[in-house]
Amino acid sequence: MNRTACVAAGVLLSFSVSAVSAATKEKAKDKGAAYPDRPIRFIVPFAPGGPSDILSRLIGGRLSELLGQTVVVDNRGSVGGLLGFEAGAKAAPDGYTLLMSANSLLTINPHVYKKLPYDPAKDLTPISQLTSTGNVFVVHPSVAANNIKEFIALAKASPGKINYATTGTGNLLGIADFKVKAGVDMVAVPYKGTGQAVIDLVGGHVQMFFMNPLVAVPHVKSGKLKALAVTSLDRNPALPDVPTVSESGLPGFRNVTWHSILVPAGTSKPIVSRLNAEIVKIVNMPDVQDRLKGQGLTPVGSPPEQVTKNMREESAEVAKLVKLIGLQPQ
Repeated sequence: MNRTACVAAGVLLSFSVSAVSAATKEKAKDKGAAYPDRPIRFIVPFAPGGPSDILSRLIGGRLSELLGQTVVVDNRGSVGGLLGFEAGAKAAPDGYTLLMSANSLLTINPHVYKKLPYDPAKDLTPISQLTSTGNVFVVHPSVAANNIKEFIALAKASPGKINYATTGTGNLLGIADFKVKAGVDMVAVPYKGTGQAVIDLVGGHVQMFFMNPLVAVPHVKSGKLKALAVTSLDRNPALPDVPTVSESGLPGFRNVTWHSILVPAGTSKPIVSRLNAEIVKIVNMPDVQDRLKGQGLTPVGSPPEQVTKNMREESAEVAKLVKLIGLQPQ
């Protein structure tokens, strides 16, 4: 091969390598833009049947339609939601693991556990807040009380005789606050999830529960459970005749639950933005709004920064409450 032919071959080879390199980069770029290109896991750190599970299936089903990929709900029930939450926090930050969270896992657990297997501020990136609501103060129909004043009188007359269900630190802390302010002595019975707690409450094995309206409203309307009050400062539109605890003799009493979706820290900003846009779109769908409001929840749909702000502000409130009621970290 003469010198001219060698030079031409070298130029051609160089051009080919550059073309292949450019094509490879463009393919990688396209692959990133094509997120998601495989199923997504949606971890729920509680057993099936509770509000976190119901919300995840509602949101996950719509998200699957919008993203064009299957969203698989993965229930990992444990007391306090710790095991499932750890799995979500420590998953690969690639956008293929979502984590459903109640506010208790973000703002209460750090104050009631001496050591957590996750750091909500460092290990997770918020996507969006979904809902907000006060809980429903429900009792078994056999409980001889039709309002908060009668319940307090009953509990004071039989200290240590009333059992109440807890499914995490959210309602555990809320009821602990109620016990201190009402001056009553009751016994906690812990459950891994709301589903089993509801079965036992309906069956009369426990007498009382601070229950999310998503689960409570159908049982109250069917007469299987009795609602004495709601724990928000305003009445719940789904139960307009049920007073607040605050207006029933304990002024200012408040216990609120909110749910959000998060991903492991380190997830890329384009994926976080895409997920936020789709989830906010879902929360604002008219039929989703109607379903949430009809079951006593206030739809939210927020930017990630709002979740971070909520976490910071509520954590400061919880720290004060834990000190006030004298709760010792476990």
